[in-house]
Amino acid sequence: MKRSNYIIKHLDILYPNAKCELNHKNNFELLVAVVLSAQTTDERVNSVTPFLFKKYKNPKSLAKANVKDVEKIIKPIGLYHNKAINIIKLANELCEKYNGEVPNNRNELESLAGVGRKTANVILNNCFDVPAFAVDTHVSRVSKRLTICLENDDVNTIEEKLMNYFPKKYWGKLHHQFIFFGRYKCKAIKPECDNCPFAKFCTYLA
Repeated sequence: MKRSNYIIKHLDILYPNAKCELNHKNNFELLVAVVLSAQTTDERVNSVTPFLFKKYKNPKSLAKANVKDVEKIIKPIGLYHNKAINIIKLANELCEKYNGEVPNNRNELESLAGVGRKTANVILNNCFDVPAFAVDTHVSRVSKRLTICLENDDVNTIEEKLMNYFPKKYWGKLHHQFIFFGRYKCKAIKPECDNCPFAKFCTYLA
């Protein structure tokens, strides 16, 4: 069996229902949550967003928010000053340019405050069913250990290699499965290598 098919098969066995673990009720909430998730965990973001979205239910209300008020809510996630500024600016941009709606275009998404390629990929994939492979720390680590990418590849190179390695129709699901695999089994420290279906070609064990 081709290695790419082998990986697809066994990730389907391990994580058939892998999905985004950032809690959200709509596209706006997911966009804000992904921006807040930079350099922190989904769990920590999920601990503050219920309070944030209870007070600021839509782009219009967040656009009018006081930075200090937002900082108080999101302080537990770290980098809260810059993140507060970014999400307020992002909300203003959504209101001014897109009638309060999250755009479904990559260039428009990446023009928003705090939104880079990874965030745009997450939104395109989860909100608009556009096939995309967002590269976070888990995806990066797993793709290198599974010999799809090289150790010194940057995130853009990793994304390109993953898209070339797997058929487009699997990108969206594989993105979540790679994250689950990296988060719960192929961890950065003390990965659970016992009974791993990929042990025979994993660089961690080489």
